[in-house]
Amino acid sequence: MRRNSSNRVKRRMRLKQHIRKKVFGTPERPRLTVYRSLNSIYAQLIDDTSHRTILSVSSLSKTLKPELEKANGKIEAAKIVGRAIGEEAKKKNIQAVVFDRNGYLYHGRVRALAEAVRETGIKV
Repeated sequence: MRRNSSNRVKRRMRLKQHIRKKVFGTPERPRLTVYRSLNSIYAQLIDDTSHRTILSVSSLSKTLKPELEKANGKIEAAKIVGRAIGEEAKKKNIQAVVFDRNGYLYHGRVRALAEAVRETGIKV
């Protein structure tokens, strides 16, 4: 039996709800949430107590354009985005984050982004 895209979306949303029950961002330890589309990857640091996005970086960011053009594929791009959000977080004196994989499997681009953030010294 073939799974269509609407079933995949419903499954991811169910997983997302399950994860969000446990993951909560604070000003000291914001939530690092990841969204991946077919071609791009987006990462945000969110403070759930004040319902604010502290910072966001994506593979569409103009500041990352020169690096992303040299990237060899989507996983490489995810690593660049992860490094960029880790460095920006350090500038804002954030040492630790809570990782929200947003219903995606911890594999491929999501894993590459999380490991790149860890390499910058941020505790994930």
